[in-house]
Amino acid sequence: MKEKADIKAISKAFQLYGNYVEASEYGSGHINDTYCVVFDQAGNRVRYIFQRINHHVFHHPVALMDNISRVTCHIADKMPDVPDVFRRVLKVIPSVDGLPYCCDESGNFWRVYLFVENAKTYDAIQTPKQAFEAARAFGLFQKMLADLPSPPLHDTIPDFHHTPRRFHAFEKALNEDVSNRAQSAKQEISFVLQRKAITGVLIDMHEKGDLPLRVTHNDSKLNNVLLDDVTGAGICVIDLDTVMPGLTLYDFGDMVRTMTCMAPEDEKGLSNVNMQFPFFEAIVKGYLLSMGDVLNKNETAFLAFAGKLITFEIGLRFLTDYLAGDTYFKIHREGQNLDRCRRQFRLVESIEEQEEKMREFVRSCM
Repeated sequence: MKEKADIKAISKAFQLYGNYVEASEYGSGHINDTYCVVFDQAGNRVRYIFQRINHHVFHHPVALMDNISRVTCHIADKMPDVPDVFRRVLKVIPSVDGLPYCCDESGNFWRVYLFVENAKTYDAIQTPKQAFEAARAFGLFQKMLADLPSPPLHDTIPDFHHTPRRFHAFEKALNEDVSNRAQSAKQEISFVLQRKAITGVLIDMHEKGDLPLRVTHNDSKLNNVLLDDVTGAGICVIDLDTVMPGLTLYDFGDMVRTMTCMAPEDEKGLSNVNMQFPFFEAIVKGYLLSMGDVLNKNETAFLAFAGKLITFEIGLRFLTDYLAGDTYFKIHREGQNLDRCRRQFRLVESIEEQEEKMREFVRSCM
């Protein structure tokens, strides 16, 4: 059961002004506990996002917040003349101690962001324009961090997109079968075993020096970018917990996973789960608009493959968590992680059916 939070008490630990009005749970994230908090500041209602960092997932919250502070400050410093800069990048509200977080009496770490008004996220893609704008925003995010000064960012979740190690974690969960669920996932287990060979492709290329390590978001799904309510433009990349060194193809692959299919993440009717090519075209165009002059030839050549691999990897993670007893992703009903897994694997199949066409389109854009 989630620990009840005294948001009003927590707010006193941050440099916030005015009178606390109210707080309510907010968003659809699987990991952290998020609240929208309203303050009255001289008659104006100002909103903030409060988040309790899940330290069972993020074991080093101080390092995590160091990453976020460095990244947001670096991007903001590149936009000194932009009047609405804090609609373009998250603004971290410091604690009264001047830190980008506070720790409550129970040992929980909290952070506060200024709420980005007149923009929203979408859990399911609706139009190719949304895909274009989100991909452009994630590409711009990568590009603006290409010259982030040393030292390197902390690895907030080591090996987050190391697909071979994700495969080993799956094998361990399968062998242990602590919840006696392997029998109910026989088809999905077989699907994974048949595709073991693809898990090491990107890692092997990186180790050979063919794919450079860059600053990447590492969780670049559709609902981690805010789209403006009026223009529909992708204006602000959010959920920065996994921003760390990574491969650009990780981010592009997750965009394909979350922006080419309109079905919900836990869709049971798999006939509705298909990779829709116009959305893929929009992602490629938006991403290359921002990053086309930065990527090397291997990064570009493997864009289509990345969509397949990262979709497979996320499905693998859902399956692993299902076998392990639902210990990582939040669930709201029995079997939800298995449904999420099945949805990802059906999308993998759809990508496989169109993979050559996807590669051809990328080549035409080069």
